[in-house]
Amino acid sequence: MAGDKVLEVKNLKISFRTTSGTVKAVRDISFDLYRGRTLAIVGESGSGKSVTSRAILGILAGNAIVENGEILYDGMDLLKLDEETMHTIRGDKISMIFQDPLSSLNPIVKIGPQITEAMLLKNKAGRENARKEFNTLLADLKKNAQEAVPSDSAHIEEMAKTFDNFCIEANKLEDSYNRSDNNLQDLKENITNFLYMHSKKQKQNVKQLANEMISQLKAISDPFYAHGFEQELADCLKEVTAAKGAYHANKEDESFVNDELLSSLEKTQELLGRIEQQTKPNFFRIGYYKIDVPTAELYDVDRDELNEKALHVLDNKFMLEFLSYAAKGLKNSRDKAQAGRKEAVGALVEAEKYFAGEYTEKEANEYAKGLIEKVESGIDVLETNKDSYAYTFKSSLTNAIQKYFFYLSNNPKEEARFAKETAKREALIAKGRNVDWKVVPKNVLDLDELKANIVDAVNDVRVRYEAMTAEEDPDYDQKAVDIVDYLKDKASTVVYVITKDMAKQTAIKLMTEVGIPEPRMRYNQYPFEFSGGMRQRIVIAIALAANPEILICDEPTTALDVTIQAQILELINKLKAERNLSIIFITHDLGVVAQMADEIAVMYAGKIVEQGLSEEVFYDPKHPYTWALLSSMPDLDTKEKLEAIPGTPPNMIYPPVGDAFADRNKYAMEIDFEKQPPMFNVTETHKAATWLLHPDAPKIEMPKIITERIERMKAKLTEARDGK
Repeated sequence: MAGDKVLEVKNLKISFRTTSGTVKAVRDISFDLYRGRTLAIVGESGSGKSVTSRAILGILAGNAIVENGEILYDGMDLLKLDEETMHTIRGDKISMIFQDPLSSLNPIVKIGPQITEAMLLKNKAGRENARKEFNTLLADLKKNAQEAVPSDSAHIEEMAKTFDNFCIEANKLEDSYNRSDNNLQDLKENITNFLYMHSKKQKQNVKQLANEMISQLKAISDPFYAHGFEQELADCLKEVTAAKGAYHANKEDESFVNDELLSSLEKTQELLGRIEQQTKPNFFRIGYYKIDVPTAELYDVDRDELNEKALHVLDNKFMLEFLSYAAKGLKNSRDKAQAGRKEAVGALVEAEKYFAGEYTEKEANEYAKGLIEKVESGIDVLETNKDSYAYTFKSSLTNAIQKYFFYLSNNPKEEARFAKETAKREALIAKGRNVDWKVVPKNVLDLDELKANIVDAVNDVRVRYEAMTAEEDPDYDQKAVDIVDYLKDKASTVVYVITKDMAKQTAIKLMTEVGIPEPRMRYNQYPFEFSGGMRQRIVIAIALAANPEILICDEPTTALDVTIQAQILELINKLKAERNLSIIFITHDLGVVAQMADEIAVMYAGKIVEQGLSEEVFYDPKHPYTWALLSSMPDLDTKEKLEAIPGTPPNMIYPPVGDAFADRNKYAMEIDFEKQPPMFNVTETHKAATWLLHPDAPKIEMPKIITERIERMKAKLTEARDGK
């Protein structure tokens, strides 16, 4: 499928060690998530849906065993990250809405602080990461430019220092500007809140609040930010101070505020609205201009004129030349990476043969060390969109080797321990003893499968590198502009500080966005004061607080009544469109996702049994389990009795040899009980794991109840599109 892939789950296998045995919860599943699209994972309880989502977030239970697989995001394998690194992704880049909103909220903390907490923590971490990334990327760009034009090495060194210095100067100017803007936003929020509480006849500590607002008004002092408004700001400060002095509390009316203070605050509020509408200076340009022309007038100049003058100086004296060197550096970096990839491909071909054979752990690690160096030589350090395969190869290969040799040594020990403890237990039972303990299940894995995982890690990178070496060269001049823009964004992030009052203002906007009425009043309420639907809206607001790229919705409507379900689904769709979110929507109800999923993966007994575009799975389902889910959906347009799916899911301590759905499938053939079906391609985007798709299989027609239901769904969709 064409599109910007944001997450890849590859060959994921997860088990859980229990006292009864090892539960095979997720069995070799793979899927991709694309930007701005919704993937629905549908299946009964126990199918492995939620385990998959928790693996993505790195919150699996302590008894979980990740037997195999990768979860690739932004050049990282999430399964291999330490907790410190995962903390920067969880809730920030990837967020989650859980099934039960009440258990997701702290019952003794007000709603407001629960929403703002993530914003404040992630802002600090984001600024620190931006600083590191800026420094590393600029150093790599300088190094590659010097390698590309060694005769100009000293000049390039000086230009890199200049770039860094004027970015620092720009950061200082922007930081001062942002601080005044933060104070204005805090003051604006406090005035709005003060006037709102007054309108609701709420008691307030008027003098204390007025003092805070006076301090914030004084702090709007940056010469760029306050320019042209100095006298009006001074007048407002004088009026608010005088009005505060004239205020006297009224014992008979605790909500009383004198008219002078209300009037002065309303006047100040109007002024703040005008100030924040001003055009922000281009500090990146001005930073260089100030260094190059220290005596230049910066404040008493038209803002647009200053921006253009600074751009002219920056381009002619520095940036055009810098971009030229940057383009050469980018080409040098890519040329090195392409040469490294070509050399690595040959080594990877040989490595596939090597790792399929016999070797000791020492030999494997030594061989892997040289191979990893070759693969890493194919990484383009100046490519801001990181290649997940190359960046995760080291951890993928070393972990696969480590796991293979661990179980090569551990399997016999576990077999011996299990046999010994089992014999002991059986002997005690034979003697008539009361045995109140169980044998701890053996922790063994298939060695052939583990060795195949090593080969797969090598093969994945080889295929990726072969494709990359065939790509044409990009436009290096455009890439130079792109990397400078990227560095500018990182520099701006370093000085973008979110205050508590700003976080509160954002939280109130989020509460409004998710449909919470009177958010200013609700901000200070506890979770128990909200209905189930409102609590779920709060959980959605918390999930969106750090502006994530991926949103995982784990049965978000299960605990809600049907009317509220529809509202929450509509809200999630609206937020997806507005924020270009990528969504993984987990549910047991195929009907819930009918109007919102772009792609659907149907899971049963830890495996994906059917996968395709939403309309393909709904209107042309191929797997009998998908048929069963569709036939069990409530349908108001018919009086037919719902068809329950017979039987129960299998015990995943002992996974079936063949198709796990065979025992419940009235269309099952003999081979379904003997061999796991592969994925058969129905179309380029639609596939299903059922022997019914084999060319030699008997032709089974879809049940009539489902074909009729599909026709009704198509008719409804057509009516909806036609606006009937």
